[in-house]
Amino acid sequence: MPIYEFFCEDCNMIFNFYSQRIDTTTQPDCPRCSKSQLKRQVSMFATIGKATEEDEQFAGLDESKMEQALESLMRESEGMNEDDPKQMASLMRKFTDRTGINLGDGMQEAIARMERGEDPEQIEQEMGDLLGDEDDFSFEAIKKKALARAAKPSHDEKLYDLHPPK
Repeated sequence: MPIYEFFCEDCNMIFNFYSQRIDTTTQPDCPRCSKSQLKRQVSMFATIGKATEEDEQFAGLDESKMEQALESLMRESEGMNEDDPKQMASLMRKFTDRTGINLGDGMQEAIARMERGEDPEQIEQEMGDLLGDEDDFSFEAIKKKALARAAKPSHDEKLYDLHPPK
């Protein structure tokens, strides 16, 4: 019996449905929120490896919330003076506040220093080790990091019937 995976954007959840026959057209409703016509997913066979601290840092992140925050901040960044550390820090602070992303103590300290008008290159030189593996702590670097680690959907462990009895 084939098992198909379907994704619900509203719940950010992947559900498994079994079928007694091959069925590549049926799109079930979400068993949790009843959204109609879930998106069919390509199933993964196995995942190897351990969760990292980075994965935990972005666990549960609402991808649509992040997209809205990014769109809003991109509009706000138009016409911004990227050479002004206070403006850059303000934009980065808004980004973390709106998305709920915790960039870590080192990055928070760097943003606070930029808010006071300190030179970003000097901050990076002095705090290089505390900032982790970030080559750059510009808004673009943070945005890239956040998008690359956007919340992965959760998996519902229950197996649902693709063709339930009526």
